[in-house]
Formats: sequence, C-alpha cells, structure tokens
Amino acid sequence: MSQTATAPTQGESQGAATAVLRRTMVDRQLRPYDVTDVQLLERFLETPRELFLPSEQATLAYSDLAIAVKASSGRKRALLPPLVLARMLQGAEILPGENVLDIGGVGYAPALLSGLVGKVVALESDPGLAALGKTGLAALGCDNVRVVEGPLEKGVPAEAPFDLIIVHGRVEAGLDALFEQLTPDGRLLAIVVPEPGAGQQAVLFERQGGRAAGERPLFSANAPILEGFEKALAFSL
Repeated sequence: MSQTATAPTQGESQGAATAVLRRTMVDRQLRPYDVTDVQLLERFLETPRELFLPSEQATLAYSDLAIAVKASSGRKRALLPPLVLARMLQGAEILPGENVLDIGGVGYAPALLSGLVGKVVALESDPGLAALGKTGLAALGCDNVRVVEGPLEKGVPAEAPFDLIIVHGRVEAGLDALFEQLTPDGRLLAIVVPEPGAGQQAVLFERQGGRAAGERPLFSANAPILEGFEKALAFSL
C-alpha cells in the first residue's frame, strides 16, 4: 500500500528556512570570532530572532548589523548585532540558576538567557517594545522570564538582588542604582568609554563582598546611548 507524502505547510516551510538562517548566522558570524560556548551557541540556534522584531523587519533578523527598532514613544532603539550580543553573553560567564536583570534587550536576549539561567527579569521602558517582547517570549514558552515596564536606569529593585545585570546599549552615566541591585559578588555588563579618548568597549564590572572589584574590558563594541543613561548636560552662566 503506497503512502502519499504530505506537503509541508507554509509555517513549517518558514520554520525550516529560518532554522537554516540561524545556522548560517552561527557558523559565519559567531563561530569564526571566538564564540565557543557550546550551550550559548545552541541557544542562538534555537531562538528565532524574528519574533522580537516588527513584522516588516523580520527579513533583517539574521543580518550582522544592529537593527533599529522604533519604540512607540518615537525614540529609536537597537538590537545589538548577534556577534556583539554573543560575545557579551559569553564574557559574562553565566552560571545555571543565576538571577539576571536584562535591560533593553527587546525580548531576544531574555529569550536566549532563559535556557541558561534560573530567572530573567526583562526591563523595558517602552510599552510597545515590552508588548513585542512578551509576545515572542510567550510563543517560545519562556516561563522563567518576567517582563517589567519602567525607567531603564532605575532597574527593578523589587526583584533584586541580581547575580548579573546586562545593559543593551552604551552607558555614559547612571549605573549607581544598578550596582546597588547586585548580589555581593554580582557582575554588571555594559558598553562604555572606559577613559577619555578611548573607544567604546564592552566592559564587565565585578563586585566582591559587596565592594567594587574592578572592571574587565572584553572587546571593542559600538552602540547608541541607551535612554536613561545619558550624561547630564553641564550648564555655564
């Protein structure tokens, strides 16, 4: 008795196509540039980035560039390039069971983290981006991620302390409130200009016993200033 093969549905075809794009992203963008953490690479292979972009930008999901997304407030935000994000997450030395605060990751980074840590709090200041993140996270069944709306620079004190805080953008000022939300031996990861005249770098700030324990530059990385972390303007009379 012969059997007739069933043609794949449109959704199945799209899923297979994006899986190929994710594999290409990992093989051509991440692996050649020292992203070697096996579990992290698996998360990039498993997590559809297009779920966290407006539908009209879905075709850009696996490009090697930062993707500007327009917040409902009219302000522009950007998803970091996959390579920058991957190297930041690898440099954070993530441990299973950790409590992580992700600031401005538009849902994608929290989705990646959900399979690596115990709990993720995803902080978004923009209602539209928060809704986009919630929809994508729900579609993936990321039950250990909670999306919270509020000013990015304030963090989420009610959910503290955090083992790791990740800021998705360049920071000029405003980290003090976040440092207070770390565990005594916690880490904070952000893109900063470490000294005048230097270029932007992804830097891991570390604590030991509740005190600052140094800054570890990871690699050069460029990102727009994240809202709420701008340096205050100086006025002269």
